[in-house]
Amino acid sequence: MIGGGSWATALAKILSENGARVGWWLRHKDDVQHLRTTRHNPRYLSSVQFDLTRVFPSTDVEEVVQEADWVVLAVPAAFVKETLDKLDRDALKNKRVISAIKGMIPGRNELVTDYVSERFRMHREKMGCVAGPCHAEEVALEKQSYLTIGSPDLALAEDFSQLLRNRYVKAHAAADLDGIEYCAVMKNIIALTCGIAHGLGYGDNFQAVMVANAVQEIRRFLYALNPQPRDLSASAYLGDLLVTAYSQFSRNRTFGNMVGRGYSVKSAQMEMNMVAEGYYAVKSIYEVNKDLRVNMPITSAAYHILYEKIAPAVEIELLKEKFR
Repeated sequence: MIGGGSWATALAKILSENGARVGWWLRHKDDVQHLRTTRHNPRYLSSVQFDLTRVFPSTDVEEVVQEADWVVLAVPAAFVKETLDKLDRDALKNKRVISAIKGMIPGRNELVTDYVSERFRMHREKMGCVAGPCHAEEVALEKQSYLTIGSPDLALAEDFSQLLRNRYVKAHAAADLDGIEYCAVMKNIIALTCGIAHGLGYGDNFQAVMVANAVQEIRRFLYALNPQPRDLSASAYLGDLLVTAYSQFSRNRTFGNMVGRGYSVKSAQMEMNMVAEGYYAVKSIYEVNKDLRVNMPITSAAYHILYEKIAPAVEIELLKEKFR
């Protein structure tokens, strides 16, 4: 497990309680020591208690990766390159890699699996991604949750699904790696924009229309990038979008809500003390779309607000005229 945030903590809980041995890389030595002493992550989901005969926290990413069969990536997308560039190019040879990251590599505008494939010369058939709808906070509470594992290799996706299934987690395999991964990125943009609208005082009626239009925006974008049959009403797509757009646990919605209420981007980030992947995703998707030229009014509105400093009230007023 690479990462010490709430989603990494939730996945470490599921996997270890299902009997897997989990080597767990965390950035901070104090966090590793706290885990070893108290059996809790001091920063995220601190109510979760870990069995240290199955969970082995460490700050040595090379050691953690070397001893693993599966490598689960769960750091914020902005830190993926910094973290993985410490590894030798052959470090992931004979490993299977699962991205649990709902973001893109900033500056490179790449999906995490694309970056890993290029950096470590890995075939995409050895990689997969985890999609919701599933909030880490509800995993900690052991509320019923559903996960989809996307991979070009359905056998790999099914193998990892089996590691996750328990009495409160249902998991299944799907073949659409690119679609699921891009949708996981874009749902954060939508949730962020819904949060901005909420912060401005727009209600549930408007948010419902925005989400409905968002599904069409995602469909157009995915078709332009990777046209193949996919059911966007499935839980890995629509379900993940809905829970991120509406949930009290959604950090992207929370971030957007603060921006809508008048916070600057920097002050919102500082107050949250958590990474809202949607902030970086907006720029990446907007730049990818410069070549595709897909009609993406929600993404464009978010970009204008966050990166061109257009007043949220002005931009959302323009956006609402584009909805049907």
